[in-house]
Amino acid sequence: MNKNDSLEKGKYHTSKLILLSLTMFGTMTTWFSMTAVLPTLIDLWELSSSQVSFITIMVNLGFIIGSVLSAFLNLPDRIEPHILFFWSAILAGVTTILTALLAKSLIVALLFRFFTGVALSGVYGPGMKLVSTWFKERRGMALGLVVGALTIGSAGPHFFKGIGFSSWELVLLITGLCSILSGFLMLLVKVGPYALPTGNFDPNAIPRAFKNQKVRLANFGYFGHMWELYAMWSWFGIFLAESFKTSGIVNFSTSASIVTFVVIGSGFFGAWFGGLFADRIGREKVTLWSLGVSGTLTLFIGFFFGSSPWIISILGIIWGVSIIADSAQFSVLITEHVDQRYVGSSLTIQLALGYVLTIIVIFLVPLIESVIGWEYTFLILLPGPVLGFLSMYRLHRIKTRFT
Repeated sequence: MNKNDSLEKGKYHTSKLILLSLTMFGTMTTWFSMTAVLPTLIDLWELSSSQVSFITIMVNLGFIIGSVLSAFLNLPDRIEPHILFFWSAILAGVTTILTALLAKSLIVALLFRFFTGVALSGVYGPGMKLVSTWFKERRGMALGLVVGALTIGSAGPHFFKGIGFSSWELVLLITGLCSILSGFLMLLVKVGPYALPTGNFDPNAIPRAFKNQKVRLANFGYFGHMWELYAMWSWFGIFLAESFKTSGIVNFSTSASIVTFVVIGSGFFGAWFGGLFADRIGREKVTLWSLGVSGTLTLFIGFFFGSSPWIISILGIIWGVSIIADSAQFSVLITEHVDQRYVGSSLTIQLALGYVLTIIVIFLVPLIESVIGWEYTFLILLPGPVLGFLSMYRLHRIKTRFT
């Protein structure tokens, strides 16, 4: 055990990791706050399938635009990450609360959802960079744990709805408050001992990063991962509710909310243990296992639609664990292979491009479901893990060749 590894296992670093995880958890509850209450909003505002898609898409669109602007201006590498995170978390919380208070129609809600997405672009990338300043030898584990907290945060609104908060406004108020509190909590973290060098404004930093083959392959792996992930997170609750309804469960909506929380939230363990194993056996191997298992579930789970609630719930949990187990490792690979002055910007643009793909597939899912049904709809997610697997296998071969 080297000195850095021993230090990173100490109480001080561990306490910072816990704080970072809590802040990511609280802030990310805003992302799917309206997705969790979609059944209520569909009836209340008489929404079509395409309108339902836009509720999630607008958050992703705001995140993309915010990320691109942030990366182009190199903001994550020019502003201390905990300060950028603080203001972004406050903005995400305020816009979510305003959605609950002022949105009486879909148009107003979509506007606020867009600005929530813009705010979250200052949370995810800077948050991952901040973790990297506290952990070096155990970076895979640390980022995995924080992504796990993000996963539970994303599932949190489903839990709030499932335990009895039937009012969609109340769910949004709670998640908005969680984000604001998380922003203040972040001020207790600050930059760690492995501070990355500060970069100057350089519009060529991102194009230059993509010329690096390892960075390029890590990004391609991430893009395949994202094609599958957010469509699953966005639509699994509706899929499950319809499946439970078909199988004859009386309280199918409440049951689906609770199980969806468990399915998505179980990704915490996938991300955490994925990080632990990545530090030991290699990041590429973990991504290959993760993409392989989640791709298999993507292929088969639809065929169990309407079957035993226990079977489909268990399959969902396996999917929920495997689909996120590799997520943090794509970010770690960027921190290891890119110009260290522009880690924050490179992470942010990776996220932005990945979320462009999520918009496409989130929009496609309900359209395809209306034509072919839930039994076959998730098959459109399969190209993601397949292409991601091929990219990471190529990266694994390159790194093996030179070690």
